[in-house]
Amino acid sequence: MNFIGRRKKKPEVIIVSLIDIFAILLIFVIVTTTFKSEQPAVTIKLPDSKTAVVAEHGEEALRLSISERKEIFLGAKKVEMSELRGELEKLLALPRPPKLALAADERAPVGTLIAVLDILKQAGVQGDLAAFTEQAAR
Repeated sequence: MNFIGRRKKKPEVIIVSLIDIFAILLIFVIVTTTFKSEQPAVTIKLPDSKTAVVAEHGEEALRLSISERKEIFLGAKKVEMSELRGELEKLLALPRPPKLALAADERAPVGTLIAVLDILKQAGVQGDLAAFTEQAAR
C-alpha cells in the first residue's frame, strides 16, 4: 500500500485564450452598437411645403427649434428668448461656426417666429437660413 499521495497539480488559467475571447466580445459589441444622432428635445409638427427641395447631405446643421408653446431649443438645449442672442454670438465666435437650420412648429405663434428671426439678424447670422418642412402630398 502506498500512502504517499501524489502532489496535485495547481490549476492554471490560460490567459491568452481569455484575452482572445474578450477581444472577440469587444469587436462584437463595437460592431453591433448603433450610434444615435442628436435628437431635438422637443417634438414639433413641421409645416407642409409643395416647393421645398431636399438639402444636400453636407455638414450637419445646428437645429433652432420653436415649439407651439413658444419654447426655443438650440440643438438639444432649451434657451430662453432673452438668452438666445448671447448663445448665437458665442456660436458665431467659434473658428468654424455651425450652419443653422430653423425648425418651427406649424402652430408656433408668428410673433415668436419673427422675434427669433430678428434676434438672428441682431446676432449677425448671415447667409441662407435653412428651414425644415414636410413634403406635401402631390
